[in-house]
Amino acid sequence: MSDVRRKMQVGMWGGFAALALLAACEDVEPVEPVLTPQARPEASIEPSPPPPAPTAQATSERSAALRQYLRQVQSSQLTSGLLRKDGGGPDTPFTAEMLARNFEQIVFFNEYATSTVAPGQAGALRRWKEPVRIGVEFGPSVPPSQRARDRADVSKYAARLARLTGHPISDAGTPNFMVFFVSEDDRVDTLNQRAPRLPGVTQANLTAVRDLPNDAYCAVAAYATGADRSTYTAAVAVIRSENPDLLRLSCIHEELAQAFGLANDSPAARPSIFNDDDEFALLTNHDEALLGMLYDSRLQPGQSLIDARATVLGLARERVGEVNVVASATHTSAQ
Repeated sequence: MSDVRRKMQVGMWGGFAALALLAACEDVEPVEPVLTPQARPEASIEPSPPPPAPTAQATSERSAALRQYLRQVQSSQLTSGLLRKDGGGPDTPFTAEMLARNFEQIVFFNEYATSTVAPGQAGALRRWKEPVRIGVEFGPSVPPSQRARDRADVSKYAARLARLTGHPISDAGTPNFMVFFVSEDDRVDTLNQRAPRLPGVTQANLTAVRDLPNDAYCAVAAYATGADRSTYTAAVAVIRSENPDLLRLSCIHEELAQAFGLANDSPAARPSIFNDDDEFALLTNHDEALLGMLYDSRLQPGQSLIDARATVLGLARERVGEVNVVASATHTSAQ
């Protein structure tokens, strides 16, 4: 049996909740074998025609109703001035002390208790050590045009995460981080079939991201299956394909960043997507600073808050200085 430690965040998005979940498994199940490629045909044999382009399966009434509802949610939030895409500006200033405080809450604390950390107790810093290779998977009901858009969005965001963290992140090679775009009709079967290809991921420990409650847009689980329980080795993100374009992109930004170690939310974090108020849909300049701090070599996985606190404040002062320089240059060029 796998002992799963999990952390869940729930924040209302117009009646639906954003779920984020981090899990670590005690037992590592074997990875499904990859079939050896078949031998190439002889030159005299006419090659097989290319496989047909994927076509979307018809969706159920339940999935169609959910898609329509989520469109209404997105429209309502945009009308209310939420789901901002500007990344923060003059109306959302923050100091080094604010950034350091938010880093501590988002990196070291969990909203819920785990098997090793009580509620309100700081845990250890968690992040990846090995290069991250992101793979994108789709349920049969996702239409080709939406697949192309989502795949491009994940690839672009992976490149941004690599730049911000300095960590090797790509969308090439055998994945150790899988992002699923699935509907209510095909989510369970798709995850059961494909997610256990990742090391340490089984149908048993997929439950929290596979069996999404009705009020969840998306979810992510990060797994630590090695000797160091503070080092992530695999991750699974699940995004409802019924979400309209901006909500899907918002899920990409938040869930992928959370799986890199920004696991918690803080009501004081602004401008930030790690805040339940949904003011921002996409990663902000504040959040970029958090990611850069988290993967700075002066911090290490497993480090405690007490040991890291002075370093965190120093890093925050550096990052706020950089943000202010960029903001000043932007303001000057706009004049």
